[in-house]
Amino acid sequence: MKFFPVQIVLSTALALSGIAFAQTATPVVPVAPAAAEPAAAPLTFNISLASNYKFRGQDQDQSKTKSFKPALQGGVDYAFDSGFYIGNWNSTINWTKYLPSGQNSGVEIDLYGGYKFKAGPLDMDVGALTYIYPGAGKANTTEVYLGAGYGPFSAKYSSTVSKGYFGIGNDTLLGVGSGGGRGTGYLNLAVAQEVAPKVTAKASLGFTNLKNAANNAGFPNYMDYSVGASYDIGDGLSVSGALVGANKKTNWVYTIDSTKSINKNTLVVMLTKAL
Repeated sequence: MKFFPVQIVLSTALALSGIAFAQTATPVVPVAPAAAEPAAAPLTFNISLASNYKFRGQDQDQSKTKSFKPALQGGVDYAFDSGFYIGNWNSTINWTKYLPSGQNSGVEIDLYGGYKFKAGPLDMDVGALTYIYPGAGKANTTEVYLGAGYGPFSAKYSSTVSKGYFGIGNDTLLGVGSGGGRGTGYLNLAVAQEVAPKVTAKASLGFTNLKNAANNAGFPNYMDYSVGASYDIGDGLSVSGALVGANKKTNWVYTIDSTKSINKNTLVVMLTKAL
């Protein structure tokens, strides 16, 4: 594309405006500037009702109902102008009661914080996240993560820094030595693209790499996946649906029925309200 010198543009504009004024003698009415976009609120809330809670492809409800295992979820986030952020997210669960130690919790509480910044064309995100299960401390897990985004694509790697990974390496009855969960890695690759007004298609692929001690105790590395879409209803309300599952059709750690797989494909429908 070619650009004309500024002087020529200004001279032409002045000449044309002078001619128009001489011909019409109509006063020029100033135009008010467009209103600026409102700044994003630093404090936001969200609440969701999900037909099933799948974490890294696996059911977090071990009840006998096959697919419909509703979960109530919600959280709060605060974003600082500097790029730092903190947040909390919570969900009902039903799996810790099958820990060999007998500890039990009906809720998952996530606490996290990090820093988002630009690195050239990339949107970077670095932080830490702790999963807390009140009453079932042996399942508590802490990870640090590094994420990068470019347009509709994103990648995130999480590494376990706690000695246990959701009970593995922390609950000694599982056959994995103390600290055997530390160093477990999780890589997630995702894409989200608006394909129609208010409709966003989403897909992700995740890889869980456990420590050798966990593999030797019978806990395999595995891959999880999610394919779906979301629809923005308006006023902070959205609905989404996704097919979620994992490739290992065996049970993960704890289950109420050893004949069923918590990795099975499941259609997860969610209604979310953001405030």
